[in-house]
Amino acid sequence: MASEITPITMPKFGLAMTEGKVAGWMIAPGRPVKAGDELVDIETSKITNAFESPASGILRRQVAPNGETLPVGALIGVVADASVPDAEIDEFITRFQAEFAESNASAKGEETAVEPTLVTVGTHTLRVHDLGMGDATPLVLIHGFGGDLKNWMLNHAALAHGRRVIAFDLPGHGGSSKDVGPGTLSYFADVTVQLLEHFDLPKVHVMGHSLGGGIALTLAQAAPQRVASLCLLAPAGLGPQVNMAFINGFIEADRTRALQDVLKFLVHDKSLIGRRMTDDVLRYKRLDGAQAALQTVAAACFPDGKQGDDLRPVLDAAPCQATILWGEEDEILPVTQADGLSASIARHVFSGIGHMPQLECASDVNGIVETFLTQHDH
Repeated sequence: MASEITPITMPKFGLAMTEGKVAGWMIAPGRPVKAGDELVDIETSKITNAFESPASGILRRQVAPNGETLPVGALIGVVADASVPDAEIDEFITRFQAEFAESNASAKGEETAVEPTLVTVGTHTLRVHDLGMGDATPLVLIHGFGGDLKNWMLNHAALAHGRRVIAFDLPGHGGSSKDVGPGTLSYFADVTVQLLEHFDLPKVHVMGHSLGGGIALTLAQAAPQRVASLCLLAPAGLGPQVNMAFINGFIEADRTRALQDVLKFLVHDKSLIGRRMTDDVLRYKRLDGAQAALQTVAAACFPDGKQGDDLRPVLDAAPCQATILWGEEDEILPVTQADGLSASIARHVFSGIGHMPQLECASDVNGIVETFLTQHDH
């Protein structure tokens, strides 16, 4: 009967949302509900949204009363068919809450135990987040223009099962030092090599997003012996077009509302860009040297409002296996830039997803990437 029971859990309305308050139930217990019906109002630190029922049936329990604040994913209600006995509903609730409490405590423990650290690499101080261990080939995550290692927050731990996974802030970004040299992809690829040398990692899988994808390709060209495989998410370097309204807007925005509007270019679901996430990005943008660093990178990588590096020949000639993941609704780099590549390069295009599939459809991305990495471990 458990398959006929649908848990109603605290939804995640924004990437930075960690908890919500049950502002008011709109359906009474024992009343029928259809999938898509407004079920309950959820209040966050910024907005109140109506949450729609994910299934049809009877609202058998309001587990969380009005006014209660709970973490994202916590059980707030149960929808089930009328034929499911009350005893099974009660057993389901008990089991769900016990499992959630255990997993939530474990996650909090991991977050407390493993935090990003500052590492001196050559002349740079890099913020690095190092998770996982095991015999599988390590993975390095490279974020895009204006991003930081938090861009991988829904992927990093999920991919660190049986392998070491390292994310870091590029120079000029996040918590890393702000010297970006000439701001070229080659410069960042060289910094990545220095990072690998620092950690004594002779060969790694490389997963790069946007500009980070261009850096990954440049790394594969400059140091092919170090790259086991390439996972490229909406990578730079496969076509000239780039949304300069985003690039310039990101550099210039110095207020929350202005930056929030710019960040919405990154996703198809605009509600994901909340104030807390925007304030976090703005905090790093306001560090001394950050704006000048971004201006240098933009001038080097996007001269005359176009991408300055043609990396299609590099990808076609790459000595390792590569796969590409792209959102069909990408507003920064059009998904058509993946057209015409070698048939040996697997492409995964996600409908209804923007420039950051690793955030908008994290579970799909994680599943594809984990399978790909396992196939190409050395």
